[in-house]
Amino acid sequence: MLKSIDPILTPDLLWLLASMGHGDDLVFVDANHPATRIAQSTTSQRLIQLPGMSMEVAIRAIMSVYPLDDFDPDPVRVMMPVDDPDRVPEVQHAVLAEIARATGRPVIPGKLSRADFYRAAAAGFGVVQVGDSRGYGCFLLRKGVIS
Repeated sequence: MLKSIDPILTPDLLWLLASMGHGDDLVFVDANHPATRIAQSTTSQRLIQLPGMSMEVAIRAIMSVYPLDDFDPDPVRVMMPVDDPDRVPEVQHAVLAEIARATGRPVIPGKLSRADFYRAAAAGFGVVQVGDSRGYGCFLLRKGVIS
């Protein structure tokens, strides 16, 4: 155990977050996502699983140590619902609220189609899969710098 580090942040997850550089994308997905296949295409080829964890609890822990990119207009991107691209699923509301709490400002996410999200995820640094089964719990979080 480490002082002041959320216990959700496992050694493997901390390694992944610390290994990322400015501008790298963390792929953060729900239990329904093909995370194993996508992770094989990422830079690190790492899949970190947090079974039984809700999206917002995991994001709260990650955002306690993760600097979000201030230089990118869309440091947070989400997968749009196929049936209604304008709908914001409850899981996205919950995660965006946690990110806003951590950054001290509201975050308006970029929106990607399912196919575009999968392509962008495959180009990410690594994948964190949470046991949350709520649909459209798929996010790309671009890493910033510590100032």
